[in-house]
Amino acid sequence: MTVQTLSAPLAIGGQTLRNRVVLAPMSGVTDLPFRDLAWRFGAGLVVTEMVASRELALNARESWARIRNCGIRPHMVQLAGREAHWMAEAARIAEGEGADIVDINMGCPAKKVIGGYSGSALMRDPDHALGLIEATVNAVKVPVTVKMRLGWDHDCLNAPHIAARAEAAGAAMITVHGRTRMQFYEGRADWDAIRAVRDVLSIPLVANGDVDTAEDAAEILRRSGADAVMVGRSAQGRPWHPAVLAGVSPHPSSEEIAAIAVEHYRMMLDFYGVEAGLRHARKHVGWYLERFAPGMTGPRKAEIMTARDSDFVADRLAAALAEGGDARVGEAA
Repeated sequence: MTVQTLSAPLAIGGQTLRNRVVLAPMSGVTDLPFRDLAWRFGAGLVVTEMVASRELALNARESWARIRNCGIRPHMVQLAGREAHWMAEAARIAEGEGADIVDINMGCPAKKVIGGYSGSALMRDPDHALGLIEATVNAVKVPVTVKMRLGWDHDCLNAPHIAARAEAAGAAMITVHGRTRMQFYEGRADWDAIRAVRDVLSIPLVANGDVDTAEDAAEILRRSGADAVMVGRSAQGRPWHPAVLAGVSPHPSSEEIAAIAVEHYRMMLDFYGVEAGLRHARKHVGWYLERFAPGMTGPRKAEIMTARDSDFVADRLAAALAEGGDARVGEAA
């Protein structure tokens, strides 16, 4: 598979992705404003932040906010949980609220998540994990997919075993991050190890982990045999990046980046409200500045990051990014 092939559609159950570069679900990052921007630039698929199944079923406000959509199709909602009942209930709710695809999180390594026996902790108990997958598949008519890691640790690289059973249970796609849970995000993702999952599947496979450049995308596909790539941290501070990797969007200029960053900032204030929006936006402002205005440091950067006057932040952010120089700084092409 070549980089050019990333622009080709991919069928997932009854849904079709417009290209083969997927924006990963990232808690605290891929909220609706970020997904909206990534989709508008041309990402093949964008995924919600991880949604706790029990909390969604019990009507938690934050969980409902995470499944909101703005016309993106297909709309993919990622659920996490440890009980089949709540996973099924949440899947039904997501489908009822317009989800076209439901994804099951079996890859999150965060201590808060695995402490609740969710996320990658499920890979320690394949039988229990398959019970959740079966319950979710049986609860909805839309395709159900699964995101996982290579295994819990290097003594338990059981992704091929779980993936094969997931397909038999009705999963329509598998995504594998090329690290174990115990690696968190350290070291390099093992793209070759994902190949063992490809060898046992007939459904689409997505490869994830350390995909930053077009060359990375081509190499992970070659070594893993995957049908598509998923990008996560490399999209922070550049929501257009999945589309650039897919070859469907050009790199924006410095002036365009400045306009995108300010629009993103305004979208977050509208989505969360000014008070909460200021807090949520800070990490994104920081990523834009780190990538495209690396000379903005010390008190000048802190002033932009901590100011509570949204017009002041927008003006200073735009000026810093427009003067940041080559738009490809931080844009490994």
